[in-house]
Amino acid sequence: MTTVQVGHSDLAVLPLALGGNVFGWTADEATSLDVLDAFVDAGGSMVDTADGYSHWVPGHTGGESETIIGRWLARRGRRDDVVVATKVSRHPDFLGLAPDTIRGAVHASLQRLGTDHIDLYYAHFDDPSVPLADSLGALSALVDEGLVRYLGISNYTPDRIDEWLAVTERENLHRPVALQPEYNLVERGFEDGLQARAETYGLGVFPYYALASGFLTGKYRADGSPSGPRASRAAQYLEGRGAAVLPVLDEVAAAHGVSDATVALAWLRRRPTVVAPIASARSLDQLPDLLASTTLELAADEVAALDAASR
Repeated sequence: MTTVQVGHSDLAVLPLALGGNVFGWTADEATSLDVLDAFVDAGGSMVDTADGYSHWVPGHTGGESETIIGRWLARRGRRDDVVVATKVSRHPDFLGLAPDTIRGAVHASLQRLGTDHIDLYYAHFDDPSVPLADSLGALSALVDEGLVRYLGISNYTPDRIDEWLAVTERENLHRPVALQPEYNLVERGFEDGLQARAETYGLGVFPYYALASGFLTGKYRADGSPSGPRASRAAQYLEGRGAAVLPVLDEVAAAHGVSDATVALAWLRRRPTVVAPIASARSLDQLPDLLASTTLELAADEVAALDAASR
């Protein structure tokens, strides 16, 4: 399978990143380990998580996803075969981006992951209460120390990304190589300013909610089925753009003999600046549709029809 370089780094990944948000939440540990095995055996290389996953679940404290990935890495025994991305600022014990918080959080993540380095470390959410130079200095120091290979940005505004790169230049800090925004066929706000920043600063883009909380799988319809942890969020798309997108998605999928999810990810994969959509699988039978998106080539008229419906 063809790999894609991440920004100006030496990382190259399959154009699909496996989302770890479901590990220990809607996918139990045994299933999560099986999904990780199957993903890498099929040629996948990048696993995306965050230190806060899944603190929102009753009885969880955060870090559950990283812990499962760490157990899998130990079982598999081939750390260098995998690009591990995680994030800082949302673990209940390490909220925000103060320098001491960042340092404590990275060591906690490394311990849960059972590794001596993180390949791609994102600032998960902006923390305006801390001077940007302080946060970026602390993040850059992790690269100097070999604890982190590359830095990324997630959920920052275009203006704050400009500030980030200005501080990086002024203070001679390590530049970010990746950007992780919300982006999919029914949420295209990324194109209004963030895409231009990715192009200007050479950031490889990894869209999250690539399937719009499952809506773009096509399984959520007006009859209210199915139900589940993400159903209420997915249902919000049944009006407006979502109602226009689904028929076109169905038509293109039928023409190729693939699923709606495969088409939605294939469309996203080919957008400017996108390296790899992030998609999660809570069971093994969901994985083939995700992987199929890495090789599906959509015709120009199909892309145009999806563009028109989603605008």
